[in-house]
Amino acid sequence: MGKKLIGVDLGGTTIKFAILTAEGEIQQKWSIRTNILDEGSHIVPDIIDSINHHIDLYKMSRDQFIGIGMGTPGTVNREKGTVIGAYNLNWKTLQPVKEQIEKGTGLKFAIDNDANCAGLGERWKGAGNDGDDVAFITLGTGVGGGLIANRHLIHGVNGAGGEVGHMIVQPDGYQCTCGNHGCLEQYASATGVVHLAQDLAEEYEGDSKLKAMIDNGDEITSKIVFDLAKEHDYLANRVVDKVTYYLGLASANISNTLNPEYMVIGGGVSAAGDFLLERVQKNFEKFAFPTVRNSTKLKLAELGNDAGVIGAASLATQFEE
Repeated sequence: MGKKLIGVDLGGTTIKFAILTAEGEIQQKWSIRTNILDEGSHIVPDIIDSINHHIDLYKMSRDQFIGIGMGTPGTVNREKGTVIGAYNLNWKTLQPVKEQIEKGTGLKFAIDNDANCAGLGERWKGAGNDGDDVAFITLGTGVGGGLIANRHLIHGVNGAGGEVGHMIVQPDGYQCTCGNHGCLEQYASATGVVHLAQDLAEEYEGDSKLKAMIDNGDEITSKIVFDLAKEHDYLANRVVDKVTYYLGLASANISNTLNPEYMVIGGGVSAAGDFLLERVQKNFEKFAFPTVRNSTKLKLAELGNDAGVIGAASLATQFEE
C-alpha cells in the first residue's frame, strides 16, 4: 500500500478535496461550500473538519498520508504558510493557514497560489505530459498563470512570478483592477470578453445577434460571445479576433522568454476549445521567435476542474521520506 496525498483547491464558492496516490491518481474526491461569512473565519475550521471526517470515513490512519497541499487565492507566503488579501474569501487580514491545518489534522501542510497549483496539475498529469518546462495560463473571472521551468514553479522574489494576467498587451488600454492599463486580464478573462463585446457593439452599425442582445440590455457572457461567433455572427467574430490576438501575443511573449515545451491554456473561457486555440495559434505564430515557433506547442488544458486539487496535492510530495 503506497502512501497517499491530500489535495485541497480553495475557491470563493466551493472547496474541492481529493485523496490521491503518490503518483497523482485521484482515488476519492468531494467538495463543500465555502462559507465566507464572519471575515472568512469558518473556512479553515471547515477544511480541517472535512479532512478529518473523510479520513475516518474511509477508515484510514494519519500515517498513511504524506501530507496535504492546498491552492488558494490571495498572496501566499509559502515558507510561513500564510495568506493575505484573498478578497473573494473575505480574508482581509493575514491568515496562519499552515499552522492551523497542521495542528487540526496532524499532517504536514504546503500551500501555494491557486493558478500555480492548476499549472502544476496540468504539468504533472495533464496537457504538460510531465514535461520539465511548461507554461500555463488560466482564463476565468480573471487571468492567472503558472510558469514551470526545470520542473519548478517560478515564484520570483516576492511571489508575483507567473502573474501573466498583468502582462501589458495594449499599452494605455483598459484600466485593470491592479491600477495599470492594458493588462491581458482586461481582454482575455470572461469579464474582459464581455467588456470588449460591449465596446465593439457600440461602434458597429451592421446586422448582428450579439449587437441586438447588447442593445436590448440582455445579459451576455463570454460563452454566448463564442457560441455566436461559431454561428458566424460578424460582431461576435470581431470580438473573438481581438481576444485571440491578445492571447496569441501574450502566449508568444511568455514563450519567447521561457521557451517551454508546452504552453497550456485552461480555465472557463478555454471551454471554447479548438475554435479558440486555432485562432490563438495563428497569432502566436505571428509573434513567436522562430526557434520558439517550432519548439513550443500550444495546447488546451486537459484536467478541467481536477487540475487544482492534483497540483495542490503535488506540493505535498516534498514531504516524501
